[in-house]
Amino acid sequence: MGQRENLGRGLIAVKTSTGIFLSWRLFKREAFGSNLTGLVGVDFKIYRDGKKIATVTDSTNYLDKEGNDKSKYAVEVDESSMISGNKAFDKNFFAAGRSPEVSVWGSGENYLDIPVKKPEGGVTPAGETFEYTLNDMSIGDVNGDGEYEYIVKWDPTNSQDVSIKGYTGRCIIDCYSLSGHLFWRLDMGPNIRAGAHYTQFMVYDFDGDSRAEMAVKTAPGTKMICFGEGGEVISENYITIPEKDLLKGYSNEDNYVCSADDYKEHMKNVFLSWKEHPEVKAGNWPDTLEECFGIEKRYDYPLSDEDADELTDYFLDVYAPSRSPKNELRKFEGFIYEGPEYLTMFAGDGRELSTIDYPFVRGDDGLMWGDYSMKRIEPCNRVDRFLAGVAFLDGKRPSLIMCRGYYTRTTLAAYNFDGKDFVEIWKVDSGHVPMSNPFNDNPHAGKGTDPVYGILAGQGNHSLSVADVDGDGKQEIIYGAACIDHDGSVLYSSYDYLPDGTYAKMGHGDSMHVAHIDPDREGFQIFNVFEGAEAAPYGYALRDAATGEVIHGTDKDGNDTGKFGVFATKDLGRCMIGDIAPNVRGLQCWVNDVYDCKGQELPLKAPSTNQAIRWAADLSTQVIDGADYLKGSHSGVINDITHGVMLDPKGTLTNNGTKGNPCLIADLFGDFREEIVLRLEDSSALRIYTNTDITRHKLYTPMDDAMYRVSIAWQNNCYNQTGYTSYYYASDMDFSKVPLDYNG
Repeated sequence: MGQRENLGRGLIAVKTSTGIFLSWRLFKREAFGSNLTGLVGVDFKIYRDGKKIATVTDSTNYLDKEGNDKSKYAVEVDESSMISGNKAFDKNFFAAGRSPEVSVWGSGENYLDIPVKKPEGGVTPAGETFEYTLNDMSIGDVNGDGEYEYIVKWDPTNSQDVSIKGYTGRCIIDCYSLSGHLFWRLDMGPNIRAGAHYTQFMVYDFDGDSRAEMAVKTAPGTKMICFGEGGEVISENYITIPEKDLLKGYSNEDNYVCSADDYKEHMKNVFLSWKEHPEVKAGNWPDTLEECFGIEKRYDYPLSDEDADELTDYFLDVYAPSRSPKNELRKFEGFIYEGPEYLTMFAGDGRELSTIDYPFVRGDDGLMWGDYSMKRIEPCNRVDRFLAGVAFLDGKRPSLIMCRGYYTRTTLAAYNFDGKDFVEIWKVDSGHVPMSNPFNDNPHAGKGTDPVYGILAGQGNHSLSVADVDGDGKQEIIYGAACIDHDGSVLYSSYDYLPDGTYAKMGHGDSMHVAHIDPDREGFQIFNVFEGAEAAPYGYALRDAATGEVIHGTDKDGNDTGKFGVFATKDLGRCMIGDIAPNVRGLQCWVNDVYDCKGQELPLKAPSTNQAIRWAADLSTQVIDGADYLKGSHSGVINDITHGVMLDPKGTLTNNGTKGNPCLIADLFGDFREEIVLRLEDSSALRIYTNTDITRHKLYTPMDDAMYRVSIAWQNNCYNQTGYTSYYYASDMDFSKVPLDYNG
């Protein structure tokens, strides 16, 4: 599908107890058939210290029992294995030529450290100190040398969930080479709050120049610092504020972070202008704030300054705490609810290429979004939930997807980038969910005001997925319980029946997986959880990705047992899929119990639901941070229920608290298996682990599979989710169904 990266061979050499393990990439264009154990494609010649030592035909790894930690290795395609007589498969079609020599990893173990430059901590306006820790990552070839660079977000130790009050340090994004050279550092500035929901950074070659760019939401004060080969600063530039905003007096010196006093004044101003609010003027909201709060009318409108002060005090000290003791709005600080918001594309070398308005403005501090309507009053919560992605919407080139909101109002915008400018393709906006009282209502169950897109409101997750669900060669955006077609139209928004017969939306959930779960069923399936409890038709369900319909399960005799969906009375949190039972057909699905892909419960103990990784040589699935093994610590253990612990790293940590996410899981180099990237306990380095078990399977790098590759780009969204290939990947896979470029 469309444009690809121009990667090198990705050869690595790792010392093991039995010799030097070698692993390298096979590209999709180099495979032209299949057999029972893998793909059939070009063979490879192995060189040690310039001398050929072997030819490998059945895999892309090799164990050199004669090598040592001083040896240097290279690989090249064996030209005799190329198809002859087919014009498309001449020498230029393959990644011909001998790869650059590589040395054995200096750690003497199966990991490589990327040294990093930890930013200095600081002190908040409240006098609280903070430090920095490594967090989410992405990858891209930013300089066109055929190898990945590593783009990592630094989180301050006081970063917050969007629903939690308090000041945060600044969010910072760095770009490193594999050797640890810092190319650039992006300081997001004071007007981007730090936390999992605020900054999704999409790294991809958007303009097709063989160099990756980075798109990210920015604001006044966002600054890019570029470094030379010796670590010296060679440039330091704020983003360009659009002319229209300069004329309004905005500047890169602005700071919109609110204090508790600022917030009180803000609410007073909201109350002073109550009669002018469009929803009040339209008759949709109560005429008076007293009616909103359920108290006797006592003020004249528009409010006087004194009456507005009195009502503001009542709201902060009486009404809000009466809804929930957690509503400590007198202490509300550290949020940004005003000022411009932008979208910036940076070149791989750190240059700003273009800055435009963020496609969807906040509008307010969340009043229209439902942030004041529930028992928990959470200003700036639902309004500041951001997602992003990359999708081949036309099947040829990668497009950028930028989103805002998923609990109530849902918005998405798609752009192409031509090297200089963002080119808007489409926008999707559900509109706000109508409320009869913005201070006492439940907007989660309703539809938005837009006659077409309103059905999307409240259906999103803490991440998204991208797949060609309808088989037209163009990718769709799976937005939780809804799906946006490649052209921006609504493919579906999933509803079903509650036990009492009420027709209700599936709604929001924390976790979702889109893959070929049932290899004997056409197309992709979705397994996800929903947190609506008794208000949602299902606590979890397996759905058809093309239609959103819940799939019917079957028993061992093939009898229909109803829908593979379970009603729940509470939020079930997360779910997972994978090949954890190699003798069972298809991928297994689990939340608290394990099911096969037909919906039949299996007598297995459910593993962790944190994140999955394809680590083993036998094509099965492993999980990160199994509870039985970690016993509370989050170091990045890889395990499963058949192999046990396969990696028990020391001195490392995962991220995002109980989410237990590595910095990244991706096929970074070597064969088709994934690497795991963790942070050292002191955040002095990123540590990349690879599996050195010999596999006799032969597959091209999944980074050549468009569905998998874009999943690596969107992995850093909010609650990091697992990405999947466009083909069924498991120990019982049929290799003849792996898509190839070759059609001869």
